[in-house]
Amino acid sequence: MTTDLSAHPGKVLDLANRTRVNAFGVQSAGESVQPLAITRRPLNLDDVQIEIEYCGICHSDIHMVNNDWGMSIYPMVPGHEIVGRVLAVGNAVTKFKVGDSVGVGCLVDACGDCPSCANHLEQYCLNGFTLTYGSETPADGITYGGYSTQIVVKESFVLRVPESLDRQSVAPLLCAGITTYSPLKHWNIQPGDVVGVIGLGGLGHMGIQFAHAMGAKVVMITTSESKGRDAKLLGADEVLLSKDEAAMKSWAGTFDFLLNTIPVGHDINPYMALLKVDATMCVVGAIDPLTTGLNTGTMVFSRRSIAGSLIGGLKETQEMLDFCADHAIGAKVEVIPSGEINTAYTRMQNNDIKYRFVIDLNAK
Repeated sequence: MTTDLSAHPGKVLDLANRTRVNAFGVQSAGESVQPLAITRRPLNLDDVQIEIEYCGICHSDIHMVNNDWGMSIYPMVPGHEIVGRVLAVGNAVTKFKVGDSVGVGCLVDACGDCPSCANHLEQYCLNGFTLTYGSETPADGITYGGYSTQIVVKESFVLRVPESLDRQSVAPLLCAGITTYSPLKHWNIQPGDVVGVIGLGGLGHMGIQFAHAMGAKVVMITTSESKGRDAKLLGADEVLLSKDEAAMKSWAGTFDFLLNTIPVGHDINPYMALLKVDATMCVVGAIDPLTTGLNTGTMVFSRRSIAGSLIGGLKETQEMLDFCADHAIGAKVEVIPSGEINTAYTRMQNNDIKYRFVIDLNAK
């Protein structure tokens, strides 16, 4: 059974000329993902209509479906790791043509006027960005994401996907990829820098590949010996077991940068001691409280810093895709048909995936 959400509750949209498309989503918190019928807006002058071929499944999709962060809007069609082909373009579009390989990440609009947007940092828009799904807008009511067969997006928020990249493995680059690439670039990782990647999952496996391609000495920091072996296949030079106190002590004060991809709250104190003077640990995996007892002494006596980072702007995301093409980098994925989304959610929650699921929207 397919539920029709052409006009969702509480919103009155102009349905003239809207395109009806098949999608998958939920109507309330905690439901299983099911087939839904939605509509997409007609093309504005600067819009691009995309036929979606692949959409990655991000852990944030599960959090949003379940309203774990208290910000979800229903009904919801998740998905912000979108890869497809251009079906049509508005008359003012200049960067894309029908048939082009394109992608859409976490954002589909921002104010365009604030200092952040002026500096190509749309992810930090001071007036509020528009999420690919789960945002309310005048044109769309609620934005619906990539678990669907088509989407219409403003040209300036569409990314060009190099044809040399494997299209299935591109989708997670648009969230997990840029989430790890952006801090490595911002903190100016150079050849020979010692970079630690903490945690090996959807984010960590991308961080290792990027840091390695940038010429860094990459150390995988993990609690699991088996994950250490996997990390070396991805490009890690060495493995540090964080449960080994002697090993942690031997690495103290040696890292130029730490990329912390652990997705839940945890004690960061043992990791801070690994940093050199003036070095930084950047948290990209968790938005939960990290620790109830941060030892500021490890920061004060070596001028160490802890920071956070959120995805990247459109310019940087395009740079990341081009970097991936130049260095043959892609996410390690398991491709599934749309009928297996709920199974994938369960497996993700059980850590039963290396490293990301991608939905083939053309497979049943």
